[in-house]
Amino acid sequence: MARPLHRGISGMRLSGNSQDLWDSQMKTKPEKEDLVRTFSSDNSYLALRFPFGLLFPDNSPSKYGVGENGFASDPFSIGTPRSRHKLILLSLKISLVVIVFLALTGSFWWTISISTSSQRHIVHGYRRLQEQLVSDLWDIGEISLGTSRLRELEFCSQESENSVPCFNMSENLALDSSDGEMFDRQCGQGSRQNCLVLPPVNYRIPLRWPTGKDVIWSNNVKITAQEVRSSGSLTKRMMMLEDDQISFRSASPMFDGVEDYSHQIARMMGLINDSQLIQAGVRTILDIGCGYGSFGAHLFSKQLLTMCIANYEASGSQVQLTLERGLPAMIGSFTSKQLPYPSLSFDMLHCARCNIDWDKKDGIFLVEVDRVLKPGGYFVWTSPLTNTQGFLRNKENQKRWNLVQNFAENLCWEMLSQQDDTVLWRKTINKNCYSSRKAGSIPPTICGKGQEVESPYYRPLEACIAGTRSRRWIPLQAKSTWPSRSNLNKSELAIYGLRSEEFAEDAENWKRAVANYWSLLSPLIFSDHPKRPGDEDPSPPYNMVRNVLDMNAHFGGFNNALLESGKSVWVMNVVPTTGPNYLPLILDRGFVGVLHDWCEAFPTYPRTYDMVHAAGLLSFEAGLKHRCTMLDIFTEIDRLLRPEGWVIIRDATRLVESARALTTQLRWDARVIELDSDERLLICQKPIFKRQAS
Repeated sequence: MARPLHRGISGMRLSGNSQDLWDSQMKTKPEKEDLVRTFSSDNSYLALRFPFGLLFPDNSPSKYGVGENGFASDPFSIGTPRSRHKLILLSLKISLVVIVFLALTGSFWWTISISTSSQRHIVHGYRRLQEQLVSDLWDIGEISLGTSRLRELEFCSQESENSVPCFNMSENLALDSSDGEMFDRQCGQGSRQNCLVLPPVNYRIPLRWPTGKDVIWSNNVKITAQEVRSSGSLTKRMMMLEDDQISFRSASPMFDGVEDYSHQIARMMGLINDSQLIQAGVRTILDIGCGYGSFGAHLFSKQLLTMCIANYEASGSQVQLTLERGLPAMIGSFTSKQLPYPSLSFDMLHCARCNIDWDKKDGIFLVEVDRVLKPGGYFVWTSPLTNTQGFLRNKENQKRWNLVQNFAENLCWEMLSQQDDTVLWRKTINKNCYSSRKAGSIPPTICGKGQEVESPYYRPLEACIAGTRSRRWIPLQAKSTWPSRSNLNKSELAIYGLRSEEFAEDAENWKRAVANYWSLLSPLIFSDHPKRPGDEDPSPPYNMVRNVLDMNAHFGGFNNALLESGKSVWVMNVVPTTGPNYLPLILDRGFVGVLHDWCEAFPTYPRTYDMVHAAGLLSFEAGLKHRCTMLDIFTEIDRLLRPEGWVIIRDATRLVESARALTTQLRWDARVIELDSDERLLICQKPIFKRQAS
């Protein structure tokens, strides 16, 4: 609780009534008369009295005694009291004139000196003040409208509880999209939400990790029992509906289809089993159309990090269920735009019945796969189309399969193996292969400088080969294996213009920061959240948080510090589009991340993350020409955050204070923690509000 402010004047005390003041004056009068009688014996009295006498002349009758000869007894007096008084006034006037003259003269010369020698510094300081003023307007504007602006936000309608701004189907259909482009992201002026999204009526806090990986509450996601039973993909068949839960455990303890499938992929790579995928250089996998994340859930135990991407779905969402299980996922589409990842990002791309027509549009979707794959990376495709012995084989399917094979060959991919419905390619490590292809190959060219962007942000798909100009073109097999990969060496850091000392200092700072965060959160979490049904006793706070969003990831130091401290979390590292682009570095460290503009909605469903972290983001955004307000960003954070989830904001004091005022509108519980530096921590928790059943 903030301390009350006491206002007053230090060192001043007023009497209780007027009688006390009168008594005080009467008591001091005899003392003054005694002092006057003895002034002649103490010449130092004049030294004390004379200056004050000049400033505060006494108009009362003379207090000095008169001698028998008619002269004043004061040896320093000159003439009569009246003439002496006039002399004092004259001296005072002359002194004031001299003082004013000297002050004006000095001020004149000082002004001339400043105008000739320091004019540039004044202009520079004035411009700096202007820039600071523009920066402060963002903060001041949030609270300058009074109590009407600080009213609590209204709750959104029930239709918003599972919707995602920028992926609204009806809006995209109005844009006359075709060929599935209605699934693409379209962020318009009306995509922001100025309300708080409520969870479903019977929403329950997810089970803690790792229990929550295998069992989720069916009321937390938008999927029906019929959709569960009718799901046909490999990973969807692993689901079972049990009362108010959805279980992803295998139907038979003797046979696990996902585990056998991952072992098959490893053997196709020449390995003994999937435990050796790490040794083969594989760490990050992009799973296209991931079902409900069971492939990634299995590989997580092998220290592999699988990012699921799938189209926006109004119900039965693959992304929503995957995130509910505590696994990495985001909405993404190959339809018409590039994914918001750098070139050469992932070690493996996986597609198991992902409903992508790889043979369409002259193989442009395969070109995008090639762009995000590291040199020497793997592409795994499981589909009935690849089974040459399948009973569905016909001339049309044979034609489509031949097209895909030709496209892969033109991309210089090497087919390593083909078994049943699964085929495995490896991307070339030799840049010269592209220039030595046959004439007329598709795609025909290597991307020029204007076509290739290191980290594209939803740019149109390019029908050219990307990544060959990058300094990051390093074969997967030449990289360090996980977890050594997370600590880049000197030569790798030089690619990003970083020094080893700078990188090490950042890592050490985040190690201390994470320790401080957890020391603050532990007592708060365990005082507010007792053990829930179905939970094992956790080691505090090991598994209270699973899905973490870092809004301004920088080098990925927060992610690395969490893993080194033994926290069983995964982190979505977000790099703002308008800041320094360290996303390639983050992905090369073996983490997952994405580019994003925080003035737009993040490509995920509501109630996605257990913790949202932002260090320096407010300062960064405040220095830009704002297209949105701090409240817009905070409303989006509220949409992404699970009920009872945490927000940690670390920033400049003035911005944290402004943010603290906004938490009232969001109905968050918030507290500010002072730091040794000029920064502060804002730690918030989102309460759980439930819509009343109609």
